[in-house]
Amino acid sequence: MTMTVWVDDWQIQCCGQRFAPGDVVSWTLLEADPEDYADVVGSERADQIDFREEHHGQGERHAPAAVEVVSIVEVHCRYEVPPGSTGRVHFPVPGTTVLVPVEDADGWAKARPDVRFAGYLVTARPVTNAPDGAATPSQ
Repeated sequence: MTMTVWVDDWQIQCCGQRFAPGDVVSWTLLEADPEDYADVVGSERADQIDFREEHHGQGERHAPAAVEVVSIVEVHCRYEVPPGSTGRVHFPVPGTTVLVPVEDADGWAKARPDVRFAGYLVTARPVTNAPDGAATPSQ
């Protein structure tokens, strides 16, 4: 059985470790709310996100889970200030998603025209017999 995990760009940039298909990683996984990702990846794909990976305290009551990375896709989209907004906050523009399959993830992505890197969609499978620490990230 596989699952889809959202990994924010900033989470891995801050304190994550590089990972690649075949790696067993120890992540704190929280249930994902599809509404949080619909503008970034589209409603249909957002409905397929099972969990989000969390490094920064919101998962304090959740034990890390060992998962094997199966595949990784970079997610890029355009960000703009919404029309009619008086603020300066940029939000994802629905329908501008660019998905790029990659061989590893380190939190940084090659710049692409007209879009900005947002994070990763990771296909993973639970590992039941992981060693203590579970993480065996790529170098």
